[in-house]
Amino acid sequence: MPSAVYPSFVFTVALLVITTYFLLGGLPLLVLKHDEPLDARFVRSFFNLYYKVAFWAALGAALSYGLWGQFAFAFGAAALATVTVALRRRFLPTMLQLGSQIESNTDGAVQRFRRVHGLALLVNLAQLVVLVWGTIQLSRSF
Repeated sequence: MPSAVYPSFVFTVALLVITTYFLLGGLPLLVLKHDEPLDARFVRSFFNLYYKVAFWAALGAALSYGLWGQFAFAFGAAALATVTVALRRRFLPTMLQLGSQIESNTDGAVQRFRRVHGLALLVNLAQLVVLVWGTIQLSRSF
């Protein structure tokens, strides 16, 4: 068994823990009224941290799976890293814009922010499902 198997497992567990933690941590934030600019800034920084950490964990998983010779899993982890970058580029500017609209009391801004927040959590859930499915597939290969 090549030595790259160990970092692959470490990065996979890290991705599972990170994704689960931020999903479970983001759900209670939906309780916030989001009517204060501080709420929007906090939620935005919460997702910003998630996207950064998830990117590096997925990149590490992709590299270690590639070194192990598990190219399908390397491709999957690289796809997760790419999706994370795309989500970060899509959601964070939208949250920033809606946060400034909340600050200026624009009608409907709070509802739009809550929708973006909920959508980000749904995508996070989808990522977690893919990670669990991939982990099950990996366990079957042994």
